Amino acid sequence: MSLRIADREFTSRLIVGTGKYRTFEEMKRCHEVSASEMVTVAVRRVNLTDRSKESLLDYIDRDRMFILPNTAACFTADDAVRTARLAREVGLSNWIKLEVIGDPETLFPDTEGLLDATRQLVKEGFVVLPYTSDDLIVARKLVDAGAAAVMPLAAPIGSGLGVQNPANLRILREKITSVPLIVDAGVGTASDAVKAMELGADGVLMNTAIALADDAVKMAESMKLAVESGRLAFEAGRMPRRLYASASSPLEGVIG
Repeated sequence: MSLRIADREFTSRLIVGTGKYRTFEEMKRCHEVSASEMVTVAVRRVNLTDRSKESLLDYIDRDRMFILPNTAACFTADDAVRTARLAREVGLSNWIKLEVIGDPETLFPDTEGLLDATRQLVKEGFVVLPYTSDDLIVARKLVDAGAAAVMPLAAPIGSGLGVQNPANLRILREKITSVPLIVDAGVGTASDAVKAMELGADGVLMNTAIALADDAVKMAESMKLAVESGRLAFEAGRMPRRLYASASSPLEGVIG
């Protein structure tokens, strides 16, 4: 069940976030029950320098969880590159979940800016995990640029709409094989995570689906189980679909 990205191996295929929780204590508890080993932190939305003030970083078990900084709220390649550099300078990581947003309402990625930022950051020694569209051609270009994973959306960020593009995700799974494919954005409940994994995703990144659930802790646990179940189902291989019935107990050999 392990997930390997660049030079790291993770037992869990679930990546969680840090935003929108009611309290830091709730966030910490959700992280624990999710069994996730990687957590995203929005560099531009967290206190990184004034250690006299409370920070969400104080509630992340860094002995157990690997911090993946992200460039949320960056609308240009230059802003994203500067944000990634800041994350590395303050000691968070040389890994970066790269976001270059192209539209403030849909939060769809600016793929041209994303490619430019990926190329620049890879040259500077970053391990880059770009949030992208479900466009196969863009995904291939990101891999060629040195991305350590490809992270396509399943639906708009924070929408909870579930997997809206199963055909495109299946195509990406078949064509992108040299790096992990991690579904990022759109999951609303456990069945969405199962579907993403059954389509062949190597992992799922989510935040809002857990943080805004009525019982965030229970949802975090359900997502853990969903990702595990979906992966097992993908590896098992589903039965063929048939138009007509097929008896569970075959009639061949029945004594009349």
